[in-house]
Amino acid sequence: MHWSRWGNPDLAAPLAESAFALVDTFIGTRDTPAVEAADVQLSEPLAAELLDELAGIVGAEHVLVDHDTRLHRTRGKSTPDLLKLRRGDGSDSPDAVVRPADHDQVAALIDWCVRRHVALVPFGGGTSVVGGLAAEREGFAGVVSLDLIRFDKLLEVDHISMTAVLEPGLRGPAAEALLAAQGVTIGHFPQSFEYASIGGFAVTRSSGQSSAGYGRFDSLVVGLKVATPQGTLELGNSPANAAGPDLRELVMGSEGAFGVVTAVRVRVRPVPAVKAFESWRFETFAEGITAMRTLVQAGLLPTVLRLSDENETAINLAKPAEVGGEHAGGCLMITGYEGTRAAVDARRTACGSLIAGVGGVSLGTEGGEAWAEGRFHGPYLRDSMLDVGVLVETMETVTFWSNLDHVYTSVKDAVAASLGEGSLVLCHISHVYETGASLYFTVAAKQEEDPLAQWLLAKAAVSAAMVRNGASITHHHAVGRDHKPWLAEEIGPVGVQMLRAVKKELDPTGVLNPGVLIP
Repeated sequence: MHWSRWGNPDLAAPLAESAFALVDTFIGTRDTPAVEAADVQLSEPLAAELLDELAGIVGAEHVLVDHDTRLHRTRGKSTPDLLKLRRGDGSDSPDAVVRPADHDQVAALIDWCVRRHVALVPFGGGTSVVGGLAAEREGFAGVVSLDLIRFDKLLEVDHISMTAVLEPGLRGPAAEALLAAQGVTIGHFPQSFEYASIGGFAVTRSSGQSSAGYGRFDSLVVGLKVATPQGTLELGNSPANAAGPDLRELVMGSEGAFGVVTAVRVRVRPVPAVKAFESWRFETFAEGITAMRTLVQAGLLPTVLRLSDENETAINLAKPAEVGGEHAGGCLMITGYEGTRAAVDARRTACGSLIAGVGGVSLGTEGGEAWAEGRFHGPYLRDSMLDVGVLVETMETVTFWSNLDHVYTSVKDAVAASLGEGSLVLCHISHVYETGASLYFTVAAKQEEDPLAQWLLAKAAVSAAMVRNGASITHHHAVGRDHKPWLAEEIGPVGVQMLRAVKKELDPTGVLNPGVLIP
């Protein structure tokens, strides 16, 4: 990916003229270009003797300290991460990038980090948006990025049990291509899909845009192999058991703080023969939410189920043909179906009947197909907005159905209070459960002189509103460093004590991704 933007540099483009006019009218714009890559100030590389020792473990060609490689492993892709890089601050850069080839080399690197007291940050795709790749440096002899790029193999497909074992460095598209050759799919397609890795999906408890049909990634993981400072941890010898607490849950969501995942066994399904998408209109967000809840509690779900509120419908998703004339205003719902032709037709008919019965108006297939075609392009718009002085960031949470509207309103109020007049809040729901749903917010405001400080104040206000109004600090973005203060409030002092105890036992010297997760 681009060092200070999202995704493929070739796809970066300025804000479209029509969009620029809209943004300039409602928020205001000014040029805020990034510095040149060569002008970003990085940390000093590791000492030569330490580099020689690393070379003895993985080979000299797999120990990298050049500016470009370290720059591309500096932080993740949150707006604060990008704002710092855009102004030339690379102080969180690794002092070396090391690329092991197998589990034994990872174990040896962990032992070396413990011995030399060097912080180690596992790196998969670099898509963290919660500060999960910015290690705490203080007290350590250096910081090493453990780049899993060589862990790129499909190790096994069990067509009888319908599971597959993949290495953690596989990016989403490569993993799906290897599996497709075997006639199967994971079905996990988050917005970060093009760049995020299998290991990253696991250790952040990722949730994809097809979660209604396939489930969250953590629900698909049936086994893990993990290198820790205390030795190897191998988990998952059965689909389910009662052998004490499920230790897989301890690794999933740990963000590299307890160990480095070196293999992931996941549940797979046949590659669908048919994919079909459709869009619907509801008068209000509340009516659309009722339709979603009715679907999931009836046990009747599409593969994709997504609902945008009025603001997101008007600005991001809806086309003139969908909101013009008799369909002006309202909220847009996207449904998607995958499987055999017979299964897709049956599910689509049943879901469509229920949606229509609770007030949904079908808009046909065009809108749904357009969303499916462009569903990974959203982050590029953020970069274009940052270029013209507009602060843009996303936040997400999850709560029970009965509390959803209260949390939705509380978050919007917190944004308005912290960012002031001219701020804009968009929201959608794309992950649902029988008992509740997630809320995914996009926030935009005119940048002040110090946009980083501006955003951190807003982030604090919104995070407090989420947790203190009965919602979680995160549904699928993980904790990293950014969410730690509110994680402590969410899980309470006993929960904090449990996390600290696990960290102390597995990683007593604290070299594994220090500063993330543990309050």
